[in-house]
Amino acid sequence: MKLDERCRYAKTHEWARREGNELVIGISDHAQHSLGDIVFVDLPKVGASFGAGAAFGVVESVKAASDIYVPVAGKITAVNSQLQDSPDLINKAPYGDGWIVRLAPEDPSAFDRLLSPADYEKIAAED
Repeated sequence: MKLDERCRYAKTHEWARREGNELVIGISDHAQHSLGDIVFVDLPKVGASFGAGAAFGVVESVKAASDIYVPVAGKITAVNSQLQDSPDLINKAPYGDGWIVRLAPEDPSAFDRLLSPADYEKIAAED
């Protein structure tokens, strides 16, 4: 399982990485590996607001469909439109080109309350 040390993680297997005043959000390498080949991503609308832990989209794979949850409350500022034609980017580069949304957090300090890579690794190992 690969982890990105710049990221913080949610128990629901999403990651968040701070970039300026925004957070870039995707699903972890562990999550994409568990799902298998991703064939579709349902993206939210730019400008939509979500509370922490709310489902903001769906990832569908050859095995299953899985909700994606926003790890911190905020407003969607961008979506990765490349995923519409190439959802497998999540499989190929979950922490790179496979990012899902950018979010302006309501409370920037909420990022610091997410799981560290080491803490997330323990949770993922229990799956």
